[in-house]
Order: sequence, then C-alpha cells, then structure tokens
Amino acid sequence: MALAVVAAVVAALTVFNLAQIVTLNRKLSDLNSRATTAENRARDLLTHANTVRRGLNPKELEEVSGDAREANALIGQRLFSWTDLLNRIETTLPDEVRVTSVHPVTDKDGKVFISMSAVGRRPDDIARFMENLESTGAFSDVYSRDESSTEEGLTQTAIEARYLPK
Repeated sequence: MALAVVAAVVAALTVFNLAQIVTLNRKLSDLNSRATTAENRARDLLTHANTVRRGLNPKELEEVSGDAREANALIGQRLFSWTDLLNRIETTLPDEVRVTSVHPVTDKDGKVFISMSAVGRRPDDIARFMENLESTGAFSDVYSRDESSTEEGLTQTAIEARYLPK
C-alpha cells in the first residue's frame, strides 16, 4: 500500500511538472514572438529614420535651426522683466548720475547683455555707478565702452554689462 501511495504521489508530481513545462513553453513562445515583433518594429523604425535623415537638406535644416534660435531669442526677450532691471539700476544709481538710455540684447545662447548710456558730473561718479552695478551680483563684466564730455561739462559714458536676471 505504501508503494501505491508513493507511486500516486510520483504520478501526481509528474503530471504537475508536465503541466508546468507546457505552460512555461507557451509563455516562452509568446515572449519570443513578442521579442521578434519588437526587434522587427525597431528595425523598421531605424530604416524609416535613416530614410528621413537622407531626405533632409542640410541647408534647410540649418535654416530651420536658425529660425528656431531666433524664435527662442524673441521668447527670451518677451520674458525679460523691465521692472526688475530698472529697479536694480535705480537702487545702484548715485545722485550725481543719470541714465539716458537702456538697451537689453539677448544672444543666441540666451545670455542677456545691457547697453546703457549714463551722464554724471565726474568720471568718478560713473565709476562708482559701475561698481554699484557689479556689486549687486545681477551684473557682471561691467565696463565703459566710450566716454566723452558734454557741452555742459558732464561726463557721458556708454556702459556695457552682462545681466543675470532672476
């Protein structure tokens, strides 16, 4: 009787193992089929991408890239905060100096440069204004591009600086 019980257990385990082998083989076949389908799809997509790349005219692509850079520059200018810039200038401006013009320019990399014209009683007043600008941390590479005297005896200076908006 013990031998019959052992034989029944062995038979049940054998049937279970066979069922597992059949189930796992089906899953393996399904996974292999899905992998083959995915590989074929990837190959088709690569072929299509290469076809599209060959069809692109490098000159047209460069033109579109230039247009995109220009559009990004315009967007950057649109996002430019005049209020923040003018507030920073106002807080650094000595009483003896007046700003007569301000012109921001955004380059292709998105860096903002400020050109401004300032008039002061003495060159030292303009120099102090430039130092004040740089000390804010919002301006760097502040330098005088041109300096002249007005008919009234004031010092007029063209100032250039890199502006680091918030």
